Amino acid sequence: MALYVKYESFVEFLTNKEIDLFGGTDTLKVALASDAPIVATDQTLADITQPTGTGYTAGGEDTLNTGTRSGALVTIGATDVVWTATAGDWTAARYVVLYDDTPTTPTADPLIAYWDYGSNFTLGNGETFTVDFTGDTLMTIS
Repeated sequence: MALYVKYESFVEFLTNKEIDLFGGTDTLKVALASDAPIVATDQTLADITQPTGTGYTAGGEDTLNTGTRSGALVTIGATDVVWTATAGDWTAARYVVLYDDTPTTPTADPLIAYWDYGSNFTLGNGETFTVDFTGDTLMTIS
């Protein structure tokens, strides 16, 4: 199981209304990263190094996020994301980074969190890597 880590700037972006988790207007995406995230200083997608490889597009994929509330609990839903290596092997990454693709000012593509898979993984031609949001839940906030 991958380890979930929140970027320090996420709370600031959330309280400054730069990220809209619940409203359904913002597009949350996951991207792959090959360098170790620095939670204290990384703030935007431009701060991470994305891998190259046939079957991966820089900027990642849309999670098709949704938001629901029950009492004081907000659940952000997501759809699993799958990448397939094509035209040969590629070393993908070690980290899956969650960010908001909607804001352009004052901060474009603010980072939310990442999952550390413990070591780099390599995909052979035709192999897949799936970001599995258990129960289609990206996160809960209470």
